[in-house]
Amino acid sequence: MYISKIEIENFRLFGSGAQAFTLALNPGLTALVGENDAGKTSVIDAIRLVLGTRDQELLRIETADFHQPAGGQTRADQILIRLQFRELTLADRGAFAEYLTYEQIGEKADTTLIITWVVRRNTKDNSSRRTLPPEWRTGANGDGPMLDSGARSLLMATYLRPLRDAERAMSAGRGSRLSQILQHSKEIKSTGVGFDSKTSPSPDPKTLSVLGLGDYASFLFGESEGIKSARKRLNDEYLEPLSFANDLLKASIGVSRALDDALRLRQLLEKLELVLAGEADQNSVHSRGLGSNNLLFMACELLLLATESDGFPLLLIEEPEAHLHPQRQVRLMSFLQSQAAQRRPDGQQIQIIVTTHSPNLASELKLGNLALIEGARAFPLGEGHTQLSKNDYRFLERFLDVTKANLFFARAVLIVEGDAENILVPVIAQLLGRDFRRYGVSVVNVGGLGLGRYARIFLRKDPVTDGEINIPVACVTDLDVMPDNAPWIVGKLAAGEAIPTRPPSKRQWRVKQDFPGAAFDELRQSKREKASGQKVETFVADEWTLEFDLAYFGLDQLVWCAATLALNEEAIQDDKKAKADVIHTASEEFKALGARQMDRATRAAHVYARFASEGASKAIGAQYLAELLETAVEAATLSPEELRKSLPPYLVAAIAHVTDPFPPAPAPAPAPAPAGGEGSAEVAATAG
Repeated sequence: MYISKIEIENFRLFGSGAQAFTLALNPGLTALVGENDAGKTSVIDAIRLVLGTRDQELLRIETADFHQPAGGQTRADQILIRLQFRELTLADRGAFAEYLTYEQIGEKADTTLIITWVVRRNTKDNSSRRTLPPEWRTGANGDGPMLDSGARSLLMATYLRPLRDAERAMSAGRGSRLSQILQHSKEIKSTGVGFDSKTSPSPDPKTLSVLGLGDYASFLFGESEGIKSARKRLNDEYLEPLSFANDLLKASIGVSRALDDALRLRQLLEKLELVLAGEADQNSVHSRGLGSNNLLFMACELLLLATESDGFPLLLIEEPEAHLHPQRQVRLMSFLQSQAAQRRPDGQQIQIIVTTHSPNLASELKLGNLALIEGARAFPLGEGHTQLSKNDYRFLERFLDVTKANLFFARAVLIVEGDAENILVPVIAQLLGRDFRRYGVSVVNVGGLGLGRYARIFLRKDPVTDGEINIPVACVTDLDVMPDNAPWIVGKLAAGEAIPTRPPSKRQWRVKQDFPGAAFDELRQSKREKASGQKVETFVADEWTLEFDLAYFGLDQLVWCAATLALNEEAIQDDKKAKADVIHTASEEFKALGARQMDRATRAAHVYARFASEGASKAIGAQYLAELLETAVEAATLSPEELRKSLPPYLVAAIAHVTDPFPPAPAPAPAPAPAGGEGSAEVAATAG
């Protein structure tokens, strides 16, 4: 049995009608991910209100828990939370027989348990009660029998709060969580025999049960010479003088014990504590930190869930990553997944629902186990809910690592294909007054692999029914089609060599003449359509690649200097060359280039050749270009508005998509000569 569906109305940030919350769950492990205040804790608290928890902690409903719509409207009068359970075992059907709902799904009849928890706000002014008593209803529409306390006790969940004191929970004391766990474990209940001082006054302690050990300890206390002497002196010297002849006062000293075995067992277990021992010395008192103690706490709770023979095995954990370093987080999530895949002896599969803000944990899970909580709505990410194909899911299971999993916690996402964009675009955005940190934008570098696949995580298969994920996603990609004269400039062809015809040529690079007529626009559109729609937009380079377009639209000299610095990186780092001298030399070289008669596309191709044919690192060049831009803006030699005019339009549009729109730009200058146009023949002939 597992919770297959959660519906919440008018609870905290969840409204009613179209604003109501619905989440479909799978058996096993589900992780709720998303930014702060999205509603993850409210989902966990809603489950706790319906099912209760094993630690008997009472979650009270306050007036503030009733949803208040935006605009200061009156709070809702009723909270409704509905849980649906599926895959009931034979034992489940027997335990909840009078509360079951029978559904016809196609030709198959399915048995479900549907619980509707309802609480109403007390609107009487003179009443001290904020709410009326809650009701636990059953049936598809909440019109079945009320769920009694005995049935509810079988559904209690195990809950681990985010700010948990694991050390205290595992300490000895009255009502300790450790005693509650051990009291219900089969090892405690079924191992060993009792103690009888008459038949076996000196038993082997290993053969005794916990109750037997307690009785044996009481017997040994009674046999202590010190206790015997104290008892004799108390009776002979103090109680006998105070007694009557026919009413002799006699005292005995022993360990206090309850008459009820369950109470005696609990009292014994409350004297135990659980600590982590050192590997070499199991009796070591070496103190472990909060993280290790949290693991110990979770291990104990899972021990109870895995061995208990009755009750619904549900574990709710908020922020399991608390106090754990990244490697421990990964180890924990792997363990939780393995536990959620197992079944108890009674056939029940443990269901685990966690909330997390950790990319480390999210990266360890399959997408099918994740549900994105955004704007008080739930978006499961499994198959059938997104536009990802089966191949996409297999790809993402391999490549969605911790550096990319931060996209689940962002307010906006910028997906790029390389290190240069990863380094440069956030700096440009900051210089334009669109600091990604302020807007909560995560930059995800997919390294040229599967850009569209990562974007389709955010595309819903049925946005009309499910709604759209309100997280802007911008994909930045190269056009990868060079001007017709570029092959000779960037070293693809030798001087005088003709462009090979495809086919039969198998050349991988493309030039614009390969796409005559409408084919060029169709190519650009096909790149966009790989991942565009809803809140996702793909921005394709206007001309060729990032570096080429930066040079083409106005930053040619800065890109030239950055590439020259990248070519001299080793000498600069070894103090063999001064950065200022390299920049001066590069500026003089660029002046000489500018003195030659060529159109803008040709000049940009010469700039890009420093990367494509001369071997300048794009990543290092991006670092230097970022520094040059920052220096220019700080020195006021380049204003943010001038920078924006000098940037490729696709890059400006991508930044605006994940932050805020820019004000309208001034009227554009006359269009430059088309790439590969005037002067291209001369350059092609003399490129060598």
